[in-house]
Amino acid sequence: MHQSSGQYQTILDQLREKMGYDFVSLAFAQSEADGFVLTWQYASGNLNNRYKRIVLQSGKGIAGIVYKTGKPMLVEDVADELNSGDLFNYPILISERLTSVAAIPLYRFERVEGILLAGYRENSRFTREGLRMLHAQLRGEFGDFEVKEMSVL
Repeated sequence: MHQSSGQYQTILDQLREKMGYDFVSLAFAQSEADGFVLTWQYASGNLNNRYKRIVLQSGKGIAGIVYKTGKPMLVEDVADELNSGDLFNYPILISERLTSVAAIPLYRFERVEGILLAGYRENSRFTREGLRMLHAQLRGEFGDFEVKEMSVL
């Protein structure tokens, strides 16, 4: 059972303020007849509410890639690392005008069930060290989710 929306929202707000991110969001895997989709459920620092309408298949978009691989994703500079013609595959980047992001899988019962995304609206602010700092700040948990060790970093 997920924690209440107020608890997640509070955690996101505190994380954004403490770490200095421009945007933080939480996506959950939702069961559908033909598999799982991911939807952004909570956000802090959002420019609008478009994130609520984004629905991603496993393997699509940042949340979908992290969900499918079970590994964190880092995009230090969206303009340099992603082809502008492919940005439609990353709707959260467009709707929130993010230029640098990191996403971490959130586990429950050894399965990825959520994705935590943090980002900036200025170029090249998220680095490998910044991702390590985010992971360290979480101390192995986010609400009722487990954050696994990131040995690849």
